[in-house]
Amino acid sequence: MKKLFMLLTVAVAVVGIASCGGKSDSNRIIAPKPVKQKPKATQKVGDYSQTRDVEWLGSHYKIEVKRVADTSLPLADDGSGNKYFDNRITVRILRSNGTEFFCRTFTKADFDASLEATYRKNGALLGIVYDQVVGKRLIFAASVGSPDKMSDEYMPLLLKISNLGSVEISKDNQLDTGGEGSTKKSEIDLAEEEGM
Repeated sequence: MKKLFMLLTVAVAVVGIASCGGKSDSNRIIAPKPVKQKPKATQKVGDYSQTRDVEWLGSHYKIEVKRVADTSLPLADDGSGNKYFDNRITVRILRSNGTEFFCRTFTKADFDASLEATYRKNGALLGIVYDQVVGKRLIFAASVGSPDKMSDEYMPLLLKISNLGSVEISKDNQLDTGGEGSTKKSEIDLAEEEGM
């Protein structure tokens, strides 16, 4: 009888302990504490160089365009908190005998008058690409925009260099839609294929 009483006491104790356990709160959600990601180191858009030969005003010219990151310029932001070095782009035009006709280094500040506020503040000078000859001017396409290579946010600009070496910068309002008659690739398309 003592054994039965002892067994009964142990069974009651086990049931009592099990039933006294606290109810689990099913409304409570346990989530891991958010970990702040360390900001990435300042990045570069990437250096770039392009050379084109053109016929202009009855003579042969060589156009060299070189883009390099410049650590002395204010940083650009891609909108996600990632910082990038802005770029300096040098446009150099050589005559057929090798003498220099034009050489100038451009920064985003050179395009300020034509930029929207967002691109002026956070954008980077992305590129300058020879496009075509129009009369006494060499026409270049330029762009300022998000430094993130995966982004397509940019502002198209025109850079015109006259036969006297003067420079005119303006917003590009003409859309290149690639209509029916445009089967020939432009210099801009060729530059994009080269990785700019």
